[in-house]
Amino acid sequence: MDRTFRFLNPTRRQYLAGTIGVAAATAASPASAWTALDDGAPVAIARREGDRLILSNGVVSRRIQLPSATRSTIGTTDFRTVARRSRYFTGESDKFRAEADEFGFLANDTLYSGKSGWTLDAITDVQDALQSRGVDIILRSNDARVEVALRYLLYPGLPVVRKTLTVRNLTGTPLKLENIDVECFNFDFYWPATMSWVYSDYGRRKSLIPFVGGRQDALVALHNPDWGEGVVLGNEAAGVNKYTAAFADGRTFKAGLARKDAGLPFRRWIEPGARFTAPRTFAIVYADTPRFEDVLNTVVPDFVRRHMDIRLSRLPVKPSFVYNTWEPFQKKIDAELVMSLATAAAVAGIKEFVIDDGWQDSYGDWGIDRAKFPDGLKPVIDHIKALGMKPGIWVSIGSADPASAVYRAHPEWFARNADGRHYAMQGDENEYMTACFSTGWRDYIKGVLLRLTEEYGLEYLKLDFAVVSSPYQYDTRKAGCYAANHPGHRDHAESLSVNFDVMWQVFDEIHAKHPQVFIDCTFEAMGGLQLIDYAMLQHAEGNWLSNYNEPGAQNDLRVRNMVWWRSPAMPATALVIGNSKLNDAGYELHLMSLAGLLPIVLGDPRTMPPATLARCRHYADWLAAMAERHDIFSFRQDLPGFGEPQEGGWDGFQRINTDSRSGGIVGVFRHNAVEPVRRVTIAWLDPAARYDVRAFDGQLVTRMTGSALKLTGFDWELKKPIAGQLFEIRRVTKAGYERTEI
Repeated sequence: MDRTFRFLNPTRRQYLAGTIGVAAATAASPASAWTALDDGAPVAIARREGDRLILSNGVVSRRIQLPSATRSTIGTTDFRTVARRSRYFTGESDKFRAEADEFGFLANDTLYSGKSGWTLDAITDVQDALQSRGVDIILRSNDARVEVALRYLLYPGLPVVRKTLTVRNLTGTPLKLENIDVECFNFDFYWPATMSWVYSDYGRRKSLIPFVGGRQDALVALHNPDWGEGVVLGNEAAGVNKYTAAFADGRTFKAGLARKDAGLPFRRWIEPGARFTAPRTFAIVYADTPRFEDVLNTVVPDFVRRHMDIRLSRLPVKPSFVYNTWEPFQKKIDAELVMSLATAAAVAGIKEFVIDDGWQDSYGDWGIDRAKFPDGLKPVIDHIKALGMKPGIWVSIGSADPASAVYRAHPEWFARNADGRHYAMQGDENEYMTACFSTGWRDYIKGVLLRLTEEYGLEYLKLDFAVVSSPYQYDTRKAGCYAANHPGHRDHAESLSVNFDVMWQVFDEIHAKHPQVFIDCTFEAMGGLQLIDYAMLQHAEGNWLSNYNEPGAQNDLRVRNMVWWRSPAMPATALVIGNSKLNDAGYELHLMSLAGLLPIVLGDPRTMPPATLARCRHYADWLAAMAERHDIFSFRQDLPGFGEPQEGGWDGFQRINTDSRSGGIVGVFRHNAVEPVRRVTIAWLDPAARYDVRAFDGQLVTRMTGSALKLTGFDWELKKPIAGQLFEIRRVTKAGYERTEI
């Protein structure tokens, strides 16, 4: 193999020795991203200084010690913002204290890390369609058993480095990969961590070291409030496969895949000559930021929205007002009921209408129940479309009734438990047997979903029930597939990751043919209570996250609490939270609360009087106008000074378009707080621009600059102990509003 040190200049399509470019990347917004590259001059993403490689985009810098003639290790020796060093990596002096392990894995129980002995084969420049620039570093182990490719990607204007680890088997026998760490930083001193908080559970829960995360920890941060510095690790593994730990071994901060001794371990077998690429990670470093929440509200969602290639970002028009039939009807639906519900829902302004469980003849076969729908689904779906709504349907993606034709014809497609029997991962032992995606089930269920989508012109698929693990099972033996003869996985541990990968392939293939389809991959399919993560977001648009059936305003508080908990680490519009009922007496508070996520309602709109239906439609039209004017469903931030929604307090959200700074919406809520008046301030607007603040019904509240709204704000009174208010924030110019009024 050619071991020459090489870099690709993407603009000239030729290799240059020793350097990538000569000019610093200083762009701070997508519009001006990598402008130097577009002008024909290479951007300085990386440069070689002896046996060190320095990656920089003008905002963040990462220094990597490379293998050389005198050393055989590789590891990060500095990670900082360009403006200021990070004391996590350098201590109080500017001298680095520890070279990172950089990565790690077990291959047939032999430990490999950046310190285990490597030869540098090549370094090449890489780029992708997501505005990234970076390098691939190709290494060969000194024992000649494995090749490792490390990819580091940087993005314009963000202090983010995204990393990929690929392992190639150079031996003549299969390799068993376990305990994979894609990212690993070492700290050789204790005081930064001793005085730091660990932010976990979507960046919302504080704890102290040591910390070991699990399936809910797609984002974990170390933050020192005294220094105003921190390091964030994002883990893009799916569901139970995640592992993120801070100082669990006393010295490292790492993100990768579940340990071999975990209840639900990660394992992957690779054949001779084959490669395995682990789920990616991303790292953020920051300084001069006393509050971690400021990073959580800016850098994290900006990176996810612009550069992670999540499905939501591909949708030009996002759902704005969804109805689902599940509550109160559950499976007791038929053609007459659904058509009458659709008629009332359209009057209420519903834009997307989803038929939930109960339309099918059986779980698994997914034919139409002709007793309920004697003329099939087509007349019902046509009625929904004729009313101007987009149709959707519910399917249990990985389950089949034991009496179904598919189960009787293909028992070899179904998961087996530790005793070798087919089993129901989702619920009762003899109900709805769980399929294994590592079999012919993959192509079968893809065919079902494509048939339904194409036959009825569906634009929303709610895909439900356990696939890898169940959110309702705490016995880890009741997860995955133990079959020894399924072609896609060699053993139980491997099934826990492979079956996610195959389900993602099914989603991707549906999207390839029908890119307009909104796939709602529920928390049950994800395998954890209220579980959503970055892996899912790259293959599905949304996640039915939970079902709340609390009475009255308590339901709204639970909904607002859940969306606060999961966002802004996760996009708010990916959060589908039931079961707010449209015909409840407190429906307006439902709708105000739902404006902070993907608005979805259930209930029976047929019982609503005409005036109430008209009022509901006003909310629907207002939300659609806000989406058209400000693209609000691509954004959500914490409202400054308003914390976690809880009893006895005020809470709020803002959905400000931080790309265009045209404005957006704000919601404030009082839930039995003593004080009836709160000061409302709004962040991340254009400081010099003027904005009108209007209440939902059009009342002009104030006109202020973005700077004044951030620093001074305005007072708002909610007289009732439980109440809420929505506002539009809209930029104005000398000529008036930038776009036509509603």
